[in-house]
Amino acid sequence: MASDNDEMFERLIEGFRPQLKELIMVQQVLEHLHFIDNEQRERIMKKETNEGNQAAAELLISAVTRKPHSPGWFRAFVVALEEAGCGRAADYIQDKLPEPEVEAENDYFVKLVQLMCPRLMGMQTQEVRVHCLSLKLLTPADAEIIDALTATQGPRTGAGELLRRIVRGRDGWFSKFLNVLRETGHRNLYCELTGCSPDCDKQVSDVKLPSLKDEPTGSEDTTDESPAAAASCDCPQELNAGRIEQLCSTISEKPNLYEGASNESKEPPNGLDPSQPDGADSGAAAKSPEKADIVLRDYQTEVARPALEGKNIIICLPTGSGKTRVAVYITKKHLDDRRAESQSGKVVVLVNKIPLVEQHYVAEFLPFLKRTYKVERVSGDSPLKISFTEIVKNNDVIICTAQILENYLERSNKGEDEGVDLSDLTLIVIDECHHTQKGGVYNHIMLRYLKQKHKNRKLKKLEKETVPLPQILGLTASPGVGGATILMKAEEHILRICANLDASNIMTRSLGEFKKEQRKKVLKVEDRKEDPFGDVIKKIMIAIHAHAELSPTCDLGSQNYEQWVVQKERNAATEEDQKVRVCAEHLRQYNEGLNLSNTIRMCDSFSFLNKFYEEEMKKKTTPDDEEKIQITDTERFLFNLFKENKEELQELAKNPDYENDSLSKLRSNILQEFSTRESARGIIFTKTRRSAIALSQWIQENSKFADIGVKASHVIGGGDQSVVKPMTSAEQRDVLTKFHNGEINLLIATTVAEEGLDIPACNFVIRYGLVTNEIAMIQAKGRGRAEDSSYSLVEVKNSGVAEKEVVNEYRTDMMDKAIEKIRALKQEEYDKRIMEYQMQAIMENRVLVKKKKQKGMKNEDPSNVKFSCRGCNEPACSGEDIEIIEDMHRVNLTPKFGELFIQRENTTLQERHLDYETNGYIACKKCGERWGSMMLYRGLECPCLHVKNFVVTLKGKKINKCTKWSELTVRFSAFDYADHASQVAQSSDDEDE
Repeated sequence: MASDNDEMFERLIEGFRPQLKELIMVQQVLEHLHFIDNEQRERIMKKETNEGNQAAAELLISAVTRKPHSPGWFRAFVVALEEAGCGRAADYIQDKLPEPEVEAENDYFVKLVQLMCPRLMGMQTQEVRVHCLSLKLLTPADAEIIDALTATQGPRTGAGELLRRIVRGRDGWFSKFLNVLRETGHRNLYCELTGCSPDCDKQVSDVKLPSLKDEPTGSEDTTDESPAAAASCDCPQELNAGRIEQLCSTISEKPNLYEGASNESKEPPNGLDPSQPDGADSGAAAKSPEKADIVLRDYQTEVARPALEGKNIIICLPTGSGKTRVAVYITKKHLDDRRAESQSGKVVVLVNKIPLVEQHYVAEFLPFLKRTYKVERVSGDSPLKISFTEIVKNNDVIICTAQILENYLERSNKGEDEGVDLSDLTLIVIDECHHTQKGGVYNHIMLRYLKQKHKNRKLKKLEKETVPLPQILGLTASPGVGGATILMKAEEHILRICANLDASNIMTRSLGEFKKEQRKKVLKVEDRKEDPFGDVIKKIMIAIHAHAELSPTCDLGSQNYEQWVVQKERNAATEEDQKVRVCAEHLRQYNEGLNLSNTIRMCDSFSFLNKFYEEEMKKKTTPDDEEKIQITDTERFLFNLFKENKEELQELAKNPDYENDSLSKLRSNILQEFSTRESARGIIFTKTRRSAIALSQWIQENSKFADIGVKASHVIGGGDQSVVKPMTSAEQRDVLTKFHNGEINLLIATTVAEEGLDIPACNFVIRYGLVTNEIAMIQAKGRGRAEDSSYSLVEVKNSGVAEKEVVNEYRTDMMDKAIEKIRALKQEEYDKRIMEYQMQAIMENRVLVKKKKQKGMKNEDPSNVKFSCRGCNEPACSGEDIEIIEDMHRVNLTPKFGELFIQRENTTLQERHLDYETNGYIACKKCGERWGSMMLYRGLECPCLHVKNFVVTLKGKKINKCTKWSELTVRFSAFDYADHASQVAQSSDDEDE
């Protein structure tokens, strides 16, 4: 009977899954659900942080319905929903369904509050929160979360969270909320929601709330009036779908009614605070709902002029000089002009990093435009999960990552309904437009533009109607020179970017009085007089060379050595030389250890190597430790070699006398900056995530830094390309917020902070052993925006940063000269060269597309593809066994494959808190080499293969380079979920019998 009940409960939950996703507040419900294990709980919370409440609710529901069930699970779920304030959700799964009219009525109220949200967010959050809590529209846990958000991010954010929570209540919440608005003095908001006149004194209880039952059918006698209607008041008797449609059409035209007092705050007359990034006061923007009209400085007005005339241009101004503010000004004028001509305007602002979406939305576009236009932002992190196509239709300005627009342009190209065309847009703003080069997503978008422009020329000659194209506005601090060594090549590089963006000119101006000059210094380091720690590592590496019969031709610890050893490992895997392959992998780790000891502390280097060998040893035991996996003679040699030297390395790592001089120089520089400034704030840029984290720990553990008020933290990238735990966007925002408000005054960052991110005014920037190209140098220097700022470069052994910096300075001068040369061209000559580059780009693309079509691999039978273990070369499976889930994950659910691997707990993934479901990883049963991950897909455990862990052959011929599935274009079968699920269900039924 219990089993039958469980099945019924599962059907109920699954039947109402769409409603539950909307109604469940994940954090509160999880607090009351004790039958969900900690690992699953962490995954759900991570999902909520990264993808929003609805995505996490989906995962939570799957966890609740997952078998086997614990006794009383369904009742516990109902109680958890009740305790968390999700009463409507609890009613649904208990089959306590509202009448259809009541449910439709509630949907109207929810939609109305969502439409009015921007205005309602101006309420007195604390007062409204108190009344909502007393009326049980909120739970105590809700109130705590709202209070915390109000305290940390301001009352508007708190109000938004309050609104998000009350709409999940049981029927009657809307009437209570109206009462709260009246009682807390929000008469204007009450009248906006009900449609009554502001001078109406009628009590809320007298106003007839909307009901579908009360809507006139056309047959009633409308001469009789209800008591409410007969009252001397012009409050409406009904608030129905018609009222909502009216609000939809007028909401953007009415003045904002919230936080009117904040408009009295004074903005600088020029609209630009030189102490703020891109001329933006992001802190003020977050607090203030709207800003005064934008007033540009003279140099900003000059560079904006052609764009205001409707021309495509690139604006090239230094970091911190207000490029984004100019873009907002151009956007507003563009929309104003089109509205004046009774034409619709649609602006898309493209960025290349997810954090920039929120930054541009909050700090720039929303404050200046929301009084008149609808502004929305979309990214992979956005809580808004409706169709991007609908967002484009319903908003005037859309800020998004470029990949999202490219995806929907491609959908339209394939003829899918949910697509977007370039002709739907009237202006595209491209931030950091120097990335509009071959292979970049910006270039993919602009190539579509150029192709249509070319087609339009033909249509025009044939006197046919052309397809409208948007105006293009590019923003950059530095287009770079593309590795050019002579002025002519630099000019060509910049002209190609202009051609890719179809720019009629590249606009730049001297900042004049607003230009800041930085003090610059290069701190050169001395080699260690003694480096016994590094000598031991080199001794180990030489022993491995002898064992594998390898003869490197470059210095150990250098970049060239790393490239050499990676190539050796790749060749050995292809040639099935397991001895060399394993040795090369270990040599790469030792080389990284040498680099770490030259960059950060020896103890960090030792910790890295020790962890690597601990993980390698774990591979050689099964999860239950009952049996050993085969260890080859080479692996045994490598393990013993580290074991023999481990104690000596550990002891040497503790001796501060042998630390590198780079750390000493960095220490002195930081101490000097903080000792000589009244209020110091700086950024240290470093090469790797590991070094950023280690430097942050080093500073935090050093009492000398604490004594002079150094408060350090790190910010690193969010992608999962590294073995080091990535940073989520939420974690990045948290650190940058603390840096803004002064809780942190020293930021250690990888290149993620060089470009675009909203970093407040700093008075010193240090590049620690990191020099890439002239663009990065200009971006990094641009972070030092405060008066009397300094820019320092600290050398690190084998980095060659001092020499590279000189080269970058030369390239920067060459870039400036090239821009001036381009600007001096006659327009006819400029247009001719641009046209040539555009036609070249179109022709090259055609050739590339043709080659791809001719590429025979796509037409190969999957059975011709064979996969063998990269570690021991044992056959693993054939391509015909592989299925693909959602055009992304390659899985193998065949029983034969299941016998070839073992499953392990993936501690690395747990440490990283990755936001996809995984039960660990799979590894070769014979040698322990990792093959991929065990992922959970809609309740099915699916062994997911990572192609880089296999040697791949096609018709018996090895494919030399195959590190990504995109490099293996064979068409695998689509995953048949129903078939596999039925097999698992059948197997489960058989076991029950």
